[in-house]
Amino acid sequence: MIYEFRTYDLKPRALPEVLKLVGEAYPARSKLSPMAAYWYTEIGPLNQVIHVWPYKDLNERARLREESTKIPGWPPKVQDYLLKMQSEIFIPFPFSPELKPGKLGPVFEMRSYFVKAGGMPGQIERWGKQLDKRTAISPLAFVGHTELGPLNKFIHIWPYPSFDERMRIRKHAVDTGAWPPPGGGDNLVSQENKIMLPAPFSPLQ
Repeated sequence: MIYEFRTYDLKPRALPEVLKLVGEAYPARSKLSPMAAYWYTEIGPLNQVIHVWPYKDLNERARLREESTKIPGWPPKVQDYLLKMQSEIFIPFPFSPELKPGKLGPVFEMRSYFVKAGGMPGQIERWGKQLDKRTAISPLAFVGHTELGPLNKFIHIWPYPSFDERMRIRKHAVDTGAWPPPGGGDNLVSQENKIMLPAPFSPLQ
């Protein structure tokens, strides 16, 4: 399984119209293959939307994307609202949950980390040893590393019922020693995060 994360930077104040256009066009597209999630940023880089598409492999991705161009109204006519488009292909860590429809949020935190060249296997190993302690406090939505796009990058996405719960849970995880995994700080090159909310039509809420 692979996941394509498509991140679009929008013109200021374009978000409501983009959500409207995508929401109208998506039902027809979903009959071919459903997306995993569609988020927009609330904290961090503003005026961004992130849509996530699961595929069995790159061949299936190419086939479905080609077939989708035959669907009337797809892709939605949002190009006049776009400033920048980025696509990344992620491979889930072996123990990552599957991104599937359901209610986990509505607040989602996406944390993006770059590690030193050659450091990804060790990062996966440390996470595998420690993750059960962290997910005993609150669930993980997804963790995976890039296959195509900027290399040596991994993301992890955590759902929370509210902003206040995010603060409480993160403090509890640190105070109890459940998280972060020990010994990985020297492996990290950079870190950033964004807080996202699901679009009304997102399968993952």
